[in-house]
Amino acid sequence: MIAEGRVAIGGKAVETPATLLTSLHGVTVDDKPVRPAAPARLFRYHKPAGLLTTERDPKGRPTIYARLPKSLPRVMPVGRLDMNTEGLLLLTTDGELKRELELPATGVERSYRARAFGDITQERLETLIEGVEIDGIRYGAIDANLERRTGRNQWIELRLREGKNREVRRVLEHLGLKVSRLIRTAYGPFVLGDLPAGAVEEVRQHDLVAFRKGLRSNPPRHGEGDQPKAGGGGLGARAKPPAPHAKGPRSPSPFRGGSE
Repeated sequence: MIAEGRVAIGGKAVETPATLLTSLHGVTVDDKPVRPAAPARLFRYHKPAGLLTTERDPKGRPTIYARLPKSLPRVMPVGRLDMNTEGLLLLTTDGELKRELELPATGVERSYRARAFGDITQERLETLIEGVEIDGIRYGAIDANLERRTGRNQWIELRLREGKNREVRRVLEHLGLKVSRLIRTAYGPFVLGDLPAGAVEEVRQHDLVAFRKGLRSNPPRHGEGDQPKAGGGGLGARAKPPAPHAKGPRSPSPFRGGSE
């Protein structure tokens, strides 16, 4: 467009792409003013189990995009949840925000609740705080707590910051447990709360701006355990176990607040 003389600043055609802009004031394309970039938007989505976190699947399996409301703008998922994992999936219109939330260097905490079958003790779960290596892959610190047990079935809550592929399932299987249900309950200060399965809710803009400012000015160091506090409203209420449905029970205890 520059080579064709279509871009101008203050009515004068730009001759080189090596042009630095301090603002968009006076910048035009085809004599039309260039609008400032739209602010990033972030949405909380309660992903049901049975959906792929992808736009389309060659095998024809159902994806989140087939179920998202048509009124949503074009959005990208922040990280992924595998087909059988449910719970909080963040969606954004902004690639930079997506990167900020996903990068291990920013240390944004992910929180989960897992229903697992097998024998485990709190003492064994606490060894995960030191990290673990499985099949040559090193997984970072995981804060895991036994919520309740019924026979050999138990609910376990986990907090982690890396979010490697299928991390929660692989780590619990390494401990001899079989995961029958996995729910992401929080991603940083953004929580699932009481959002119904399949529902989408936008995070309030001022909450999102405040979160990004805090992330840039004081990025968490790897291994820190303090979770940012939710500001209510768009971030969602203090994380709670999701309402029970056909797939199984929920724990009566509140989530104290760790990707799959």
